[in-house]
Amino acid sequence: MKNEKNTYPHVFPDIEEWPIYKMHEDRKRFVQEIDEQTLSRLMEKHGVKILDVLAKTIYMERIRVKEEVWKVDPPNEKQFWKKVRTRLLSILPGEQEEKEVRTASEELLRTIIHRYSEEIVATFRIKTFLFARKFLTLFFNSLLYSSISLKSFWWVKAGQAKAQNRLLVKGYIDQVRTLMKKGTVVLVPTHFSNLDSILIGYGMDLIGLPSFSYGAGLNLYNTGYTAYFMNRLGTYRVDRRKKNPIYLETLKMMSKLSIERGTNSLFFPGGTRSRAGMIEDRLKLGLLSTVIEAQRSNYQKGKDTKIFVVPVILSYHFVLEAQFLVEQHLRRMGKERYLRTKDYFLSLRKIIKFAWQVISEGNEIIISLGQPMDVVGNPVNEKGESIDQFGNILDIKEYFLLDNELQTDHQRESEYTKILADAIVERYHKDNIVLSSHLIAFAAFKFLQNRNAKLDLYGILRLPPNEYVFPMEGLKDIVGQLRAELLSMEKAGKIKLSERLHEDLEGLIKDGIKRLGNFHIAKPLKWNKKGQIISQNFKLLYFYHNRLDSYGLEKKIKWKSYELEVI
Repeated sequence: MKNEKNTYPHVFPDIEEWPIYKMHEDRKRFVQEIDEQTLSRLMEKHGVKILDVLAKTIYMERIRVKEEVWKVDPPNEKQFWKKVRTRLLSILPGEQEEKEVRTASEELLRTIIHRYSEEIVATFRIKTFLFARKFLTLFFNSLLYSSISLKSFWWVKAGQAKAQNRLLVKGYIDQVRTLMKKGTVVLVPTHFSNLDSILIGYGMDLIGLPSFSYGAGLNLYNTGYTAYFMNRLGTYRVDRRKKNPIYLETLKMMSKLSIERGTNSLFFPGGTRSRAGMIEDRLKLGLLSTVIEAQRSNYQKGKDTKIFVVPVILSYHFVLEAQFLVEQHLRRMGKERYLRTKDYFLSLRKIIKFAWQVISEGNEIIISLGQPMDVVGNPVNEKGESIDQFGNILDIKEYFLLDNELQTDHQRESEYTKILADAIVERYHKDNIVLSSHLIAFAAFKFLQNRNAKLDLYGILRLPPNEYVFPMEGLKDIVGQLRAELLSMEKAGKIKLSERLHEDLEGLIKDGIKRLGNFHIAKPLKWNKKGQIISQNFKLLYFYHNRLDSYGLEKKIKWKSYELEVI
């Protein structure tokens, strides 16, 4: 599991050999496959009730068009849904033969599915990809390398300020590179920021992997230049406003067929960004189920191409949207009337603006590639063989047998999806790399809770931060206890630690405070003019503390009486 910098040749040097390029060169046929198989699946699932599904979809879409208008929406949205509603009303059971009703229903259903599939599927252009690679190299060099000045931003020469110095890819790199040649790789990352997809895509390019097909929220296409690039980089569009059964089935079918074609894919199984800052412990099963369906379908077609699932864990010292996310989380959980905050990071322009703000800070971001597994959660070795808990080699084709024949069984596969989800969550926690800021935020917030034990979470968050000081000796004691436990957990394979967690305690604490959410105007932790440790925002401190909150570390702390400092 080495992490050598700048030493990885591309697994497939010729971009025209990349699966994503081949799929989008055949885009027309791919869209047709989506249309036909989605239609077949919906008719199979709903049968005579398909008219109800159509009615529900049209009703929901007409509300969306009226109440949630985006710039990216087609200009003829209202007219389209008005026309399909009129067509639906003309299909009247009882006045027509059953066969005529079914035919008319299928035609209307096909029209809606095709509109969705054309919207979802983008394209992949080699020239656009090469331009994006150069741009992102410049972008991340400037964002992550602290010695670059604002003046020199546009004059970064080749070979200078390598992004690899700060954007670190660790974990099972060599194994994933090997598996890329043996089958199809599906990345399933944690999700904390709108930057995640860009970071992972760039990080995978650094270690020599071909581009992945991944979904992006349709809202990101609201600006012309953002839409231009994303439309040409193989990024399929996901419209989270559309929750009707026809759209969701079309999206799932696109994912299944894409993976069947051997296209390496990426999707966030948590569904959306973690509002609380926690590592996901529950995953949405929709797109995850398409991985299992694609594997079974390949076997049924006589193809032994294996699909490998790789958990990916991102570790940030800061999250761009932290203030917005934690406010949203607290409103949902506490049902309190928090002021609504705006999510500022929805466009490329705003992300670049953020880059200027933190250009001099110098932070590492770590992408941890977790233990690769098969579609039912078994770990795989470098040969791509599935291994059971006793070290025996498994033939996962047997998971799809019924009476010694490969058969489709959606109920059985739904159970496999749950097993896969549990395996991914387990690896999220084991392959998570703890940064200094994670540990310091956790220790400080637990200290705050201990000193205010009579208050619930919302009471603590309402405390005035300017009246509280974290004593250095007390914080050093707690951090020391927590680090000792984390070192023990690392030895047992339950978590991973960054190099900085092995420094002396004072150095560790100083580094954690320096880097913790360092672009925020109101700092989660900082040093004041007296050299004391204070917080300017307890909500942000809570958000960053949550990164380690699922490990039960607070149970290992032995509390003492600490001398209070006064501001």
